[in-house]
Amino acid sequence: MNSILSDRIINMEESATLAMAKKSRELKMQGIDIISLSLGEPDFKTPQHIQDAAKAAIDEGKYFSYSPVAGYQDLREAIAKKLREENGISEAKAENIVVSTGAKHSIANVFMCMLNEGDEVVIFSPYWVSYAEIIKLAGGVPVLIEGTLENNFKATATQLEAALTDRTKAVIYSSPCNPTGSVFSKEELEAIAEVVKKKKDLFVIADEIYELINFTGKHSSIGSFPGMFERTITVNGFSKGYAMTGWRVGYICAPLFIAKACEKMQGQFTSGGTGIAQRAALAAITGDQLPSRKMEEAYLSRRDLVLGLLRGIPGIKTHVPEGAFYFFPDVSAFFGKSAEGYLVKDADDFCLYLLEKANVSLVTGAAFGAPNCVRISYAASEEELKEALTRMKNALAKFS
Repeated sequence: MNSILSDRIINMEESATLAMAKKSRELKMQGIDIISLSLGEPDFKTPQHIQDAAKAAIDEGKYFSYSPVAGYQDLREAIAKKLREENGISEAKAENIVVSTGAKHSIANVFMCMLNEGDEVVIFSPYWVSYAEIIKLAGGVPVLIEGTLENNFKATATQLEAALTDRTKAVIYSSPCNPTGSVFSKEELEAIAEVVKKKKDLFVIADEIYELINFTGKHSSIGSFPGMFERTITVNGFSKGYAMTGWRVGYICAPLFIAKACEKMQGQFTSGGTGIAQRAALAAITGDQLPSRKMEEAYLSRRDLVLGLLRGIPGIKTHVPEGAFYFFPDVSAFFGKSAEGYLVKDADDFCLYLLEKANVSLVTGAAFGAPNCVRISYAASEEELKEALTRMKNALAKFS
């Protein structure tokens, strides 16, 4: 039946994070006690005042019809105000905002609107799994610049400059980063901005979806730097910092011509996002921020817990994540080794071994551009994390 399917879907890689989560669910349905540390999903409930806003929107009965394609005006104004006051993006206005069905949808809109066949996009690697596939789907060519464990997995402005060609159309990074938890400092972003400004018509897509889970005390937005608003598409949303993954609300702040293009694209593909979810998002961004700060504190406590446990497992090398809720350890010390008749050749095998022998679900780093690593999500309870790391330690102790 492959002759019926398009080349684009045949050639597209499946999301590794979703694939591992699916496998974990299937095993759980068989009655196997799987601890899943594979999905980037907060384990907290959406804060009550956000839930209440959604319920009120249902009761009002005004939000069942199609919403404006770019999002409700009051939500767009609130997002723009937040970006001006909290992120320092002083030029942000409602007209620069397009609200979409999650940040992934926002990124897809941007690349579908910006890329022609053969245009190159520089990706700071390790990178979120969907960047490269969305770029290829839009006809673009992903170009990876790799950060190292020794530099907290952060590629540099010097690497960026060396990667630029006449075909380079855009640069994309996330900070705080999925999958590494690394955070670019203001100084590092300023150096990147200077490289970008040297090249005509080069744009930055800054994925800031983990902004509210940042342990450094300061989040920097590259779109706030002099001369960068007109070069930057800031991507953000409500999934991570407000525990609203299933509500599916993301957004961009972009120069007006790009925002209008994304609105046009969205108008043909999905139209506007769910009205009730947008009312919940408005309550999230304008309401009490204490629940988000408490979640951030809990993630920091979990990070420190997992850091200590990982450092107690011989063969695993890790840095200290500065945000998000992931560890991204190097596990290459186990490659070529055997345990219980199981040979680990790469990170994929490492994850399968732990799934089968320890009942712990992780994600291979190969999907994120780092084949020596695995991603561990600590968006789980401390009890689950202690049990999962104990299982991992015991299983990995069997390697010779």
